[in-house]
Amino acid sequence: MSRLFIIAKESGVVRELLSEITQNGFVCSIASSGDGVINQLYEQAADLVVLETDSHRRIKEMSQKIKREKNIPIIALTCRQTLDSLDGHLSDIDDFVIKPGDAKELMLRAKRLIQNRVKEDNDEQIKHDDLVIDLARCEVMLNGRSVTLTFREYELLKFLASNPGHVFTRDTLLDRVWGYDYFGGDRTVDVHIRRLRSKIEDSNHVFIETVRNIGYRFTKILNF
Repeated sequence: MSRLFIIAKESGVVRELLSEITQNGFVCSIASSGDGVINQLYEQAADLVVLETDSHRRIKEMSQKIKREKNIPIIALTCRQTLDSLDGHLSDIDDFVIKPGDAKELMLRAKRLIQNRVKEDNDEQIKHDDLVIDLARCEVMLNGRSVTLTFREYELLKFLASNPGHVFTRDTLLDRVWGYDYFGGDRTVDVHIRRLRSKIEDSNHVFIETVRNIGYRFTKILNF
């Protein structure tokens, strides 16, 4: 079920749109613009933002801030007069709907943008069960929860997960992940594997297998 986050002032027009959209299967939340709006956006796990305002400057400022913090589609809900001023800033939004706004039009535009986003994300993700590696954002999610990794932990996981089932020696991992000019010992690999496991594995999730006297491998076949 898609989640829309609407940034708008309370009004009859907005309430009517919100009601109809909700009745048609969307999960919607609404907030007025302010300092805490980005935090609310994260909390709601929104798939798309509807930004209601008649100020082209506000559209530019808010859309750039949202894209910088959380790169999700944005639909501007604005008056016709504002479109002339938006000419130089159309790249900051993904689509627009003219107020007072037709709920069916808004929903169709939202569905299209969300579907396109999902397709793009799937092309840039490595998935296995509850583990998702987002290659575009260099992020790792487990059970929908963000996992904080160091740069080297992320690169190690990405390399192993991109070659599921293949056994790599410690020397090979040092060469491919740390680089040929790294002068540390292979003990470094063991330390990073241990730290990585502590962050992505538990009683229900085992992703990395130790191959005795050889090295490590990602245990299962992945879906790309």
